[in-house]
Amino acid sequence: MAKKRVFVSFDYEKDRQYYFLLKAWDANSDFEFSFSDYTSKEIQSDSVPVIKANLTKKIKEATYTLVIVGSDANKRHKDAAEIGYKNWQNFEIAQSKANSNKLVGVKIDRSNESPDELMNSGATWALSFTQTAIIDALNKA
Repeated sequence: MAKKRVFVSFDYEKDRQYYFLLKAWDANSDFEFSFSDYTSKEIQSDSVPVIKANLTKKIKEATYTLVIVGSDANKRHKDAAEIGYKNWQNFEIAQSKANSNKLVGVKIDRSNESPDELMNSGATWALSFTQTAIIDALNKA
């Protein structure tokens, strides 16, 4: 079976450990979890246009966007006006919708507020951050 081309949208400062867990599942042959990671590597720039270009390129290479909804997933970013969205995750979701990526959301905690752009987007939801729940949601998307 071909690996899914997945861009992972997450808050790098607060939620990167969940992204690293996805990568560990993919690397471990004992797990039935497999995806091709199209997420941008850490971007070494504070320039909003540079970050936007890098993220957009990676989103266009993917066919799925997995949104990890952490505690700050809908929090206003200091550069929101320049980003054009409330924060980077909202930007990534909007770009994913424009690219017709299949959207999958997974909340780290049920009380976390979903990004505005994910609401009413037709996203498929994983009901917990587990390997099985995420695989099922990706397959249903």
